[in-house]
Amino acid sequence: MVNYQPPLIGIVGKTNVGKSTLFSAMTLASVEISNRPFTTIDPNKGIGYVRTRCPHVDFSLPKCDPRTGYCIKGNRFIPVELMDVAGLIPGAHMGRGLGNKFMDDLRKADAFLLVVDASGSTDENGNPVPPGTNDPVKEVKDILYEIDMWMARIVSSDWGKFSVSVETSRKDFLEALFEKVSGLSVKRSAVAEALERSGLSGKRPSSWSKEDFFSFASELRKASKPHVIVANKADLQSSKENIKRLKQAFPDSMVFPTSAEAELALRKAAKAGVIEYVPGDAEFKILDQSKLSRPQLSALKYIQERVLSENRGTGVQQSLNSLVFDVLRKIAVFPVEDPVKLTDKEGRVLPDALLVDGGSSPKAVAGLVHSDLEKGFLYAIDARTKQRLGADSQLSNGAVIKIVSSI
Repeated sequence: MVNYQPPLIGIVGKTNVGKSTLFSAMTLASVEISNRPFTTIDPNKGIGYVRTRCPHVDFSLPKCDPRTGYCIKGNRFIPVELMDVAGLIPGAHMGRGLGNKFMDDLRKADAFLLVVDASGSTDENGNPVPPGTNDPVKEVKDILYEIDMWMARIVSSDWGKFSVSVETSRKDFLEALFEKVSGLSVKRSAVAEALERSGLSGKRPSSWSKEDFFSFASELRKASKPHVIVANKADLQSSKENIKRLKQAFPDSMVFPTSAEAELALRKAAKAGVIEYVPGDAEFKILDQSKLSRPQLSALKYIQERVLSENRGTGVQQSLNSLVFDVLRKIAVFPVEDPVKLTDKEGRVLPDALLVDGGSSPKAVAGLVHSDLEKGFLYAIDARTKQRLGADSQLSNGAVIKIVSSI
């Protein structure tokens, strides 16, 4: 996959809310994976996996052979890059704490998991306090404010010179603004959307106020760095009411009651072979009770009753899946060489799964596999229907296609 790059997801939040635990849980595979692409990148980056139905089930094939990711019980786990961003504290946009590193890391992300302590047991600086003391609603607002202020500073930097240049040369304002904020790793369409939503598309650049910069930055963040809220420590008693409040306060954001600690424990137990657990499931099966101590059995019982049963899962897999498939609107596409056997040239069944934008065309997918395939694209074959697909056909989630190229 020469040109393919999986989504980069940032894990953000203040210090001591369980970000590192969430990162560890998401990057710990429940099966042994070695000598394969997309292994751990560096200490603060790793590989997580979104879960989707594997096509081998639909085609009644006994199994698949992933080159990246893995498959459990008909569930295909497809790699995404995860980045554990430095903990945020008030004033981060001014460089306080590790603010500069936090913001520089966030700039690279396609979207982020915003982790908060739903139990309210850490203050704004990440220090432990009695449960229920801190307000997670304010915590979310503070994090988004810091990001918006940081983006506003970048936008407003050298604005006087920029606005004079645009107005005197009659440059296209949208294009010039897009170039100015290109360091934020945003798309041109996101800049256009932010201008429209902030009501600034027709306003002279030289007349922008501080409020305008903040408004534009806020809309740009929404358009280019979407998020879901991970309400961690959801199993604690003080979390229940706070989770209700989070959902009420942020109706446009998905809020996931989550226990990163429970997920990490389950994945470790699954890797050790003492339980059978598929990430995202609402239950697990103990395989060898003799290998578990009484405290471990008690902990597993707690996880089943207080976490899995109450929230239909730990929230870890659900939050990542939703961010990638619902918020970023990605779909999984499976390119193959043989549309009947669903294999590549080496005979591997469904070896690759690509996460692409919803509605992507077969030609666009060909370009992700290799630029030569896109240049010589003739048509694609839908392995499900055996029909030919043109260059501009729209693919749906779970599509299995063979790309036919003259090159």
